[in-house]
Amino acid sequence: MAVTLAACGGKKSGSDNKNVKTEDISKFTMKVKNDKEAIKGGTLDVAVASDTQFKGLFSEVYYEDAYDNYYMKPSHEGLFSYDDDFVITGEGVATLDLDVDAKKATIKLKKDIKWSDGQPVTADDLSYPYEVIGNKDYTGIRYDDDFMNVVGMDEYHAGKADTISGIKKVDDQTIEVTYKEMNPGMLQLSGGVYTNAMPKHVFKDIPIKDQQASEAVRKNPVTFGPYYMSKIVTGESVEYLPNEHYYKGKPKLDKIVFTNVPTASIVEAVKAKKYDMVYSMPTDNYPTYKDLEGYQMLGREELAYTYIGFKLGTYDKEKGEVVMNPNAKMADVKLRQAMGYAMDNDAIGQKFYNGLRSGATTLIPPIFKTLHDTDVKGYQYDLDKAKKILDDAGYKDTDGDGLRENPKGEKLTINFASMAGGETAQPLADYYLQQWKEIGLDVKLATGRLIDFQAFYDKIKNDDPEVDVFQAAWGVNSAPSPGGLYSRNAAFNYSRFASEENDKLLKDIDSKASFDDTKRKEAYDAWQKYMFEEAPVIPTLYRNQIMPVNERVKSFTWNYEETSDFYDVELTAEKR
Repeated sequence: MAVTLAACGGKKSGSDNKNVKTEDISKFTMKVKNDKEAIKGGTLDVAVASDTQFKGLFSEVYYEDAYDNYYMKPSHEGLFSYDDDFVITGEGVATLDLDVDAKKATIKLKKDIKWSDGQPVTADDLSYPYEVIGNKDYTGIRYDDDFMNVVGMDEYHAGKADTISGIKKVDDQTIEVTYKEMNPGMLQLSGGVYTNAMPKHVFKDIPIKDQQASEAVRKNPVTFGPYYMSKIVTGESVEYLPNEHYYKGKPKLDKIVFTNVPTASIVEAVKAKKYDMVYSMPTDNYPTYKDLEGYQMLGREELAYTYIGFKLGTYDKEKGEVVMNPNAKMADVKLRQAMGYAMDNDAIGQKFYNGLRSGATTLIPPIFKTLHDTDVKGYQYDLDKAKKILDDAGYKDTDGDGLRENPKGEKLTINFASMAGGETAQPLADYYLQQWKEIGLDVKLATGRLIDFQAFYDKIKNDDPEVDVFQAAWGVNSAPSPGGLYSRNAAFNYSRFASEENDKLLKDIDSKASFDDTKRKEAYDAWQKYMFEEAPVIPTLYRNQIMPVNERVKSFTWNYEETSDFYDVELTAEKR
């Protein structure tokens, strides 16, 4: 670890990475290569590498984290299909028609789509998620600007109306949604038009305040993907059986089993050929498994980034909006900027992740090639610049202990929260603490240690006063509009940053004017520059993913529509 930290540190970012063999993600494939003849049936064993038990919120309306989402892949299918640019196409269970001038979206189900319990999917199942998410008793986290943009939603959410005036049932297969404003993101998956149905016949008799804890979410989810969840061992595993009502026909496997496996033992488990595939495979120890016999390594850019967040206020759950605290410990933008310049994230990507992660510059990842602003260079490592920023802002060492006091001359101790899990979590946290000490800041681990994934996000969501700064990650939507993460009304806005300028820039991104590609690009660029300057969060790493897949797996493509992929999966041998 000392060698790694020394290599990552230093005065400037020219770290010597010659001894680290780095990987080029563009040379990986997302499609399994297997020309052998398939056997009939068989059981596919899938591992999810995780150091925390999954919550088991198996509903698109209620799930909150990536781990539950992994477990939903074989069973929970969205309404729409989409192309390589995530633009909605017409091959899914429903079609989308946008009337920009009338500010309406028409969502139409195809014929004979059924839930896994045999009941038909209807227009009521399309409108029901809006009624749940918009209800004042809703306990989830998805009530945001996208839902507030529906005409009549404000009145419904406030309890002034029993129905949402902007949602109209056209017939048993079709609904029409009227919006206050239209934006080009609506053409893309998760870009403003809600993309999932919810089985109203299952949930209608469960009070909305009780749905999240119900068996319909946690024990017996009714879905319309190729498989259904037949047995859930909470926090440990899920078994899936073929959904005989699936609209494409019965899938080919007899069974699928997903199992939670600690990151410390996942490499040995794959070496022992216990699993056919692994989600969330650690990339920090990639050299230890890259050449495993009997496995192919799939790779892709991840719709995600890691970031450092600064707590600047709280979230008022009653009003559903961020409340900034001008006296917050991290309220000074200069303090945030200095901490940004103290981190050598390029070296971290090389040394800690074998080049499978790289230094991040803006909050729009480069997987969105057109909208990512290459002119924003981000917080490039420069300790001298960091120290000067603090000097000029009045952070001085007034008592000679080597640590800076705040501009008022008061002791400054910053509490940093970071997650446990994997081989690099502790050395990476130690590296950040070391670098911030290098510029004279007294930064300590909140709670004195790394925090379990679930407990970590509980602290962040509830604005625990013990946390001033935190390291976290976002899996981002396939429509890159940042409103759902950074708007004034977004519960996901964990830094609790809000300003009139941010409101305006986000509105520009999601405006009708942005249907013009040039205007859209200008709006995204302006927001990325603004967030770089204000630094309520600082992106640190862009991420790539690796998935080991056993050589007996056939017909699997690791795109961003894995649910459909599981329908096609076959096996070419009885055993691994």
